[in-house]
Amino acid sequence: MLPIPSYLEFPKMKKCCSFTFFLLVSPLCLFAQTGQDTTSYVHSVDITTGVIDTLATMPKHFEAPNWHPDNYLILNSLGSLYTLDLDSRETSHLNTGFATACNNDHGISPDGKWLAISHNDQNDPSPKSYKSIVYLLPIEGGTPRRVTTEVMSFWHGWSPDGKTLAYTGERNGNFDIYTIPVQGGKETRLTDTEGLDDGPDYSPDGRHIYINSYRTGQMQIWRIEADGSNPEQLTFDSYSNWFAHPSPDGKWIVYISYLEDQKEGHPFGKQVKLRLMDLNTGEIKDLTPEFFGGQGTINVPSWSPDSRKIAFVSYKLN
Repeated sequence: MLPIPSYLEFPKMKKCCSFTFFLLVSPLCLFAQTGQDTTSYVHSVDITTGVIDTLATMPKHFEAPNWHPDNYLILNSLGSLYTLDLDSRETSHLNTGFATACNNDHGISPDGKWLAISHNDQNDPSPKSYKSIVYLLPIEGGTPRRVTTEVMSFWHGWSPDGKTLAYTGERNGNFDIYTIPVQGGKETRLTDTEGLDDGPDYSPDGRHIYINSYRTGQMQIWRIEADGSNPEQLTFDSYSNWFAHPSPDGKWIVYISYLEDQKEGHPFGKQVKLRLMDLNTGEIKDLTPEFFGGQGTINVPSWSPDSRKIAFVSYKLN
């Protein structure tokens, strides 16, 4: 058994006076989506002032907030989806029908009317042990409609016109980026490099898809054309950089950086921070101090509709 870690409160900083980070003192690698005794802190961070607000404290494991224009968040927890009303701070279960094994790859359509989910469907005939499939359902809940035919498929992006989904697919042992019409049909493979390509998210003009890729032997942020052409590396540091999400106004991307190299993994229970890139200048700055997070923190698009704030999750093991 691994030792129980102890925690220290992050020293209070002027720009994040309303937020408490918990630092992991002893190294520990854990996985998400379990019944372990976890406290989840749902936050927002203002990209201009740096002020971090704690929106909710959850006495179990919650992950991956999406920010709906009607001012609520959608998060997953242990296979189910929930809404968090940002005015009342009340949490409600979101009906996903038979899809009760949802992972943290879910997101809202550009018109706010539909929800894409990734559900581990054990009834699929594939011999693979994990069978994530992309489905669509109404934003208020309902019966999911299957979109992808192949497993494993993990949703990550929605084209601005609402017609195409981007996702990470494992085919023949390699993870690459794919797209498919929202009505289903034939998938299109956009990348074919060795090593993991993950986290595709469209730019608001639809021209680019932002991804993270291990093609250089270090997980970095890249950008490709919407048809998969002209790959361009955007980060070049020693961190493991994951899940780049462009702002609705197209001026920024936010992403999560693991402080230590995680190879092709993005585990829960690591020291991380959020970073912000100015897409006009390429300048990168830390958006948060270091905190205890990783898997589940910002896997999916979590910008506020006005491009001012990011929703994310930090954790404490009890």
